Amino acid sequence: MSEDNKVHAELRENFGKGYARRLRAAGKIPAVIYGHGTDPKHVALPGHQVSLLIRRANALIELDVEGATELTLVKDVQKDPVHQIIEHIDLLVVKKGEKISVDVPINVIGEPAPGTIANLEGATVLLEVLATDIPENIEVNVDDLEDGTHVTAADLVLPSGASLAGDPEALIVAVSVPASTLAAEEEIAEADAAVAEEQSEESAEAKEEDSE
Repeated sequence: MSEDNKVHAELRENFGKGYARRLRAAGKIPAVIYGHGTDPKHVALPGHQVSLLIRRANALIELDVEGATELTLVKDVQKDPVHQIIEHIDLLVVKKGEKISVDVPINVIGEPAPGTIANLEGATVLLEVLATDIPENIEVNVDDLEDGTHVTAADLVLPSGASLAGDPEALIVAVSVPASTLAAEEEIAEADAAVAEEQSEESAEAKEEDSE
């Protein structure tokens, strides 16, 4: 694990919204550490360092809590809905060598067949993977895929050691012709049909005149 992922955590015994506001004003983030049958530990984390670490989904953070080391997984980040300030973080204790279930982001790459688009139907996929080997994302290559193609969870190429923990039939990506394109094609078809009908009527009228 990188040295950047090692964080000093201060134990805290004070709680409440007022205390949490003072912590954040001091550049720290309130957090709780739990899991593996241990009592929850309430800590304060260095705000700037941790804010950078949690940009990555399923970030692992190695905490130094009063000289004891805790390997933790970021399970939940609560933010102020207006200002997007981090208000609190939940950290799950994990052990090296254990497998855990995590939602891993999907990353679509490539371009589908001309005239189509790739719609991301499932933003994440649930995997069982070693706690220390969680992939940053799972790539789905849609190069040249045709209209009507469906990519399910079972179709994903997973890294070594990872296995699917969710529904294998869950839809991840669907390739289709954009609705706007279909609408335009229908308008053109209707216009062509109207022109053909008008020409047919004119032709019929001309034949009637000739027969007279």
